[in-house]
Amino acid sequence: MKKKIFLNAFYNLAMILCIMGAFWAYENKSPLISIFLVAVLAAFLFFKVKLIKELNKELKQGPPKK
Repeated sequence: MKKKIFLNAFYNLAMILCIMGAFWAYENKSPLISIFLVAVLAAFLFFKVKLIKELNKELKQGPPKK
């Protein structure tokens, strides 16, 4: 569970950096880098949604029984 929470934090940080980088590239007239960073942002968003669904499923099941 801790691993998934840290992975979620990593995805958040990566998405923020992608957004900032895309704006920086756009302002510096580098559309190829902007498009690449937007595509990477979409990939991180996809993986984050997948992780959140998995976490919700685990939380609904409750703690593992011994």
